Amino acid sequence: MKHAITAALFFATTVMAQAGTLYTYTSDTSGFDTHTYYYDDGQEVTVFDTQFLPSLTADMLAKIKETTRSPVTRVVVTHPNPDKFNGLSVLHAAGVESIASAATQAAMPGVNAYKRHFWINVAGAFTPQTYPEFQPVKTTFTDRSVLKLRSGETITLFELKHPGVASTQTVARIDNTGDLIVGDLVHYKAHAWLEGGIVDGTARPDLAAWRAALEELPALGTGKVYGGRGEVGGVAEVVAFQTEYLTWADREVTAYVASAPAAALADPAQASAHYAALQKRFATARPELGLSYLVGYGVYGLVNAKLK
Repeated sequence: MKHAITAALFFATTVMAQAGTLYTYTSDTSGFDTHTYYYDDGQEVTVFDTQFLPSLTADMLAKIKETTRSPVTRVVVTHPNPDKFNGLSVLHAAGVESIASAATQAAMPGVNAYKRHFWINVAGAFTPQTYPEFQPVKTTFTDRSVLKLRSGETITLFELKHPGVASTQTVARIDNTGDLIVGDLVHYKAHAWLEGGIVDGTARPDLAAWRAALEELPALGTGKVYGGRGEVGGVAEVVAFQTEYLTWADREVTAYVASAPAAALADPAQASAHYAALQKRFATARPELGLSYLVGYGVYGLVNAKLK
């Protein structure tokens, strides 16, 4: 009888240790080609990041229902950018729990105010009535948190010591596979969003800290790295690529700022032409990379930082 019980416990442990399936939903350019990943353990679905538009979040939920019968129970926000949290209202309405680091939660209202102002008053793409409703996450953590799934699997959330594309960064590890979900910390084989974190109403890129955040990844997981945009790759190759790209981008923007009139770069009426020129310069220099339009949107943060 003792051997039978032992065998049964071993079998149960083996079943619980089986990995689920990680899926990808990708928006079009209206959502900035953002990847939302969702993990189905066979009994529930965990979503990572929400999409920029609530309509895209709703479409993503519809795709999940087509993929699996497992209910969506939680969403993890990896960092405080609106393409990661703007769809929370849709997920909350569907009864989904939301999770982020306390630092991400604290940064979200300021980022939302900054982006809301830009898209309504500068870009004119939304009205106060049509810009996505802001909602905070429901649950926060500090440093690290282990999510226990219904299947017995776990997902560990790590708050990185260094900021990356934003002012704070969470990495999720699927513990059974060692795969890492890192948000926009990585744009593998694509151009990156170079705006920087929004702190006190100002874009503040810190490429040195971003590179330091990348250096944290190898100690966290040995599987694949799933970035917020671009392709999937192994940890070593992804870290090497993103580190090289940031160093290269920093050099390119530094050279451009040194050669362009500072007054023109500081004048919003003239600066947009320079951002477009930088986008073209990046696309021409690195034609093998996708999503060069991200440079046109985000490079202003790096330009302004160098002007100061």
